Amino acid sequence: MGIFSSIKDAIFGHKAHAQTVQPSEVTGVAPSGQGAVSNQPAPAQPTAVSEVDVERNLSDMAAGKNLNWRSSIVDLMKLLGIDSSLDNRKELARELGYTGDLDGSAEMNIWLHKATMRELAANGGKVPAELTD
Repeated sequence: MGIFSSIKDAIFGHKAHAQTVQPSEVTGVAPSGQGAVSNQPAPAQPTAVSEVDVERNLSDMAAGKNLNWRSSIVDLMKLLGIDSSLDNRKELARELGYTGDLDGSAEMNIWLHKATMRELAANGGKVPAELTD
């Protein structure tokens, strides 16, 4: 599992994955070419997982802690219990497509924080615009 997956799981929770349903499960009709139709009622369609409020979840986790998760990738990782070492931040940078020097500079860390927030939003998280710009 990658660093971003660890971040996402820590914020979204492990049960925040949408379920996949086969068309025959939804309609109660056998797939084409199989001729038989089930007399069983179709199971209820699962409801889609709603967006996860990333800001609220992180704010709740940070209560009483002196961590600036809103702008610091290091503090964000610490808050989530993820090793914030330079090696892990380099790995996260590679995962997210960073093309600059992997030197732990302020530029890299700022980019990482914004890219992480954008990726959380792209994966179903509700993230305020000021955290992704």
